[in-house]
Amino acid sequence: MSALWTSDEIERATLGKASAPFEVKNLVLDSRKATAGSLYLAVKGENKDGHDFIASAFENKAAAALVHKPVDAAGPVLTVAHTQRALEDLARAARARSIAKVVAVTGSAGKTTTKEMLKLAFGALGKTHVSGASFNNHWGVPFSVASLPRDAAFAVFEIGMNHFGEIRGLVPLAKPHIAVITTIAPAHLEFFGNCDAIADAKSEIFEGLLLGGPALLPVDSPYCERLRTRAKQLGVTNILTFGSAACADGRLTHYEETAEGVRIRAEILGKAVDAVIGAPGKHIAANALAALTTVGVAGGDVVTAAAALKDFAALKGRGERIHAHGVEIIDESYNANPASMAAALALLAKAPGRKIAVLGDMLEMGPEGPALHAGIASHLASADLVFLCGALMRSLYDALPADRRHGYAVNSKELAPLVAAAVKAGDTVLVKGSNGSRMGAVIEAIKARAGG
Repeated sequence: MSALWTSDEIERATLGKASAPFEVKNLVLDSRKATAGSLYLAVKGENKDGHDFIASAFENKAAAALVHKPVDAAGPVLTVAHTQRALEDLARAARARSIAKVVAVTGSAGKTTTKEMLKLAFGALGKTHVSGASFNNHWGVPFSVASLPRDAAFAVFEIGMNHFGEIRGLVPLAKPHIAVITTIAPAHLEFFGNCDAIADAKSEIFEGLLLGGPALLPVDSPYCERLRTRAKQLGVTNILTFGSAACADGRLTHYEETAEGVRIRAEILGKAVDAVIGAPGKHIAANALAALTTVGVAGGDVVTAAAALKDFAALKGRGERIHAHGVEIIDESYNANPASMAAALALLAKAPGRKIAVLGDMLEMGPEGPALHAGIASHLASADLVFLCGALMRSLYDALPADRRHGYAVNSKELAPLVAAAVKAGDTVLVKGSNGSRMGAVIEAIKARAGG
């Protein structure tokens, strides 16, 4: 296998200088993940400076390190003006040499799920490279693009944001042939104020779309026409949609939940396609439509791509099913907004056994946060037990009838033992909240509970 990068290539891309020649097979930002053939990138973050872990990287057999200040290293180093800039330089160079068909994905929810579906779908058609887990920010995107293998046929990059201008600064690194927006929902309202603003910020993805490249929009979203208008303003002429509406280019025609997940039928650019997906929910079906429509637009075989989705399973923190002591846990602990909360509670309503909702704060909701939390009450009619934690979830607790308030705590650590004591074999427990709510503590308490 050819090297991902040689020291000569990195020098040319970054205008840096290597202390000795080297070749690397992969890039790492975490010194603990370095292996033989890794280039360790000593990037300076908000809380830690990667230069402090150079020794650890070489102890783990790293082939070389990228640095921007003098270090005492046990192997070759390539010194640049600044490692973050150098990472972006490498991304530009990787994209310039790539033969891959490139897709960029953004949205308020479903980005990672859609990316992982595209990994399977495109992977059935050729060598496919995708962003790592949640590598969608100012260092994650350039890292993912810089890691693009020379011979990849397809590449999928997830691009996130929580402020205006962030996607605008990242999408030029990917230079996508196809841009996908999964959905628009009330997320990061603290920074945007309303969903129109969120839609406009997500629309920045069209600014990096290659000339003539298609944009894929969620037709069932009330913000679809706004997204379409923004795309046209930016010169995008090839605009397609996916969803359940009759006009959609990727249209859902049948949806059926199974013991393993869902079975769907769709018309993708006029072609009938069946798919079995190993995770339940209408939102999962919508993500699959986005993925299959993307494959169709890219000129790929959508039937082969659809067959590959049978291997998809819900992701950790994003719907993963965990079985512990006879209890089924739906792990939705990674993120939360009102739309994803409603979707998760709809799944819980169809679950077997007692239905237990354990919910933590939806963060970054802005001034409407208390009202948005209280509004979740209408989605809890099917829950047998409700446990809540966090300052914002207090508004939901107060909105519930007294006989439905089964437990409240100020944080997940204090709520965890209450939940663990209440659950029993046969229950289905939904655990959901923003990542900052640390709802994983509840899952660990259930898994570790005595008497399993």
